[in-house]
Amino acid sequence: MNLQQNKDSIFRSVERIAEKSNRLKNSVKIIAVTKYVDCETARQLVNTGIQHIGENRVDKFLDKYQALKNENLTWHLIGSLQRRKVKDIINYVDYFHALDSIKLAQEIDKRAEHVIQCFLQVNISKEASKHGFQVEELDDVLSELEKLENIRLVGLMTMAPFEASHDELNQIFEATHQLQKELQKKQLKNMPFTDLSMGMSRDYPEAIANGATYVRIGTAFFE
Repeated sequence: MNLQQNKDSIFRSVERIAEKSNRLKNSVKIIAVTKYVDCETARQLVNTGIQHIGENRVDKFLDKYQALKNENLTWHLIGSLQRRKVKDIINYVDYFHALDSIKLAQEIDKRAEHVIQCFLQVNISKEASKHGFQVEELDDVLSELEKLENIRLVGLMTMAPFEASHDELNQIFEATHQLQKELQKKQLKNMPFTDLSMGMSRDYPEAIANGATYVRIGTAFFE
């Protein structure tokens, strides 16, 4: 495992795919997901030039945050968050990628000491095992979230099925992109909806081709 080579290869790949999709090569931010490694390996990865760190569990996030808090990093919580754990973590978070209930949003609003940049998780694929809002309920959801002061909806997040084909990935990511553009046009309070968090190590090429502005890459860094 050569972290510098892996990092450079991933960044070149993302830039190449963005340009091939007629986008600026720096239009996609890469979140290095470090849930697979210990704090020292995460530090070594940061030293290759990483700026965005992502974790999906509260305990692992807090461990990495304490180890790396003196680094100039943007911190992303990308996994599901239980309401009872919001108070423990939310004020260390820059971006939260899995806002999937009104009650969770209300708890974040109550506990946050600064505005939390959030991605609304949507279940475009309608998988029973996936978290996230259904498209049909978004009007009611947004009318409730609009009341909150410490929540800023910067965009949408979605996850594609693990076994999805290339065509299915394109369909899911394109549908999410279209939904994001529709919500952006609404110009709702604290809801710019300018970003898309979608794509992981296995499917980030399709995600970028369909408008992703943040990709969450883990295993590819550590192969």
